[in-house]
Amino acid sequence: MSGLSAHKQPARVQEMFGRIAPRYDLMNRLMTLNQDQRWRRFVIRRVELPPGGRLLDIGTGTGDLAQQARRQHPRAEITAADFTLPMIQVGRERFPEGGFHWTASDSLHLPFPEGSYDGVVSGFLLRNLPDLHRGLQEQYRVLKPGGRLVALDTTRPPRSPLSPLINLYLHRIIPLLGRIVTGQPEAYRYLPETTEGFLRAERLTALLAAVGFRKVNFRRFMFGMVAVHWGEK
Repeated sequence: MSGLSAHKQPARVQEMFGRIAPRYDLMNRLMTLNQDQRWRRFVIRRVELPPGGRLLDIGTGTGDLAQQARRQHPRAEITAADFTLPMIQVGRERFPEGGFHWTASDSLHLPFPEGSYDGVVSGFLLRNLPDLHRGLQEQYRVLKPGGRLVALDTTRPPRSPLSPLINLYLHRIIPLLGRIVTGQPEAYRYLPETTEGFLRAERLTALLAAVGFRKVNFRRFMFGMVAVHWGEK
């Protein structure tokens, strides 16, 4: 097993995200200069949820995407799922008014019937999955025909004159921020490692199509370091 694959062992990923849960949202804001909130709004718009539709947010973390969905679709039925209980606990404290259903679940074995949801969304989940193909198949399975998957994640940026600065940011600045803000620099060395080991945006598009999604496309953000992919069942 490669070093990167070892990092993705579910128990290790679960434990790592549990440790950073209290400062997870603050780090997201700092690392993205608060742009992650704009990307999440874009994700929910792209899912094109029908009035009163059912939405599943997988790997919800502390519920940012689910909360954005609640703002845009107040009548929707929203499920926020994650396999890291400390993340769910922090999310419950952040959003005590509720508005969506929290559940603990494994993204590779979703506990929902086939064709349950009009939309499936995720934020920074896919690159953490030990079996990406299986994870996408599960998302396809729980979607209704015509339902949409929309996924926000980091991605390897194209080569450009900015590449040296991007590498500096990924390998020096982010771990330093992680040490200062969370006391867990190793968790924020994991981020650039999984970003560089993840599929390029074009290859992820091809994998979505291979799983069965149609009308597949993507849009890059933040100098190509982040991408939103979408497809329809």
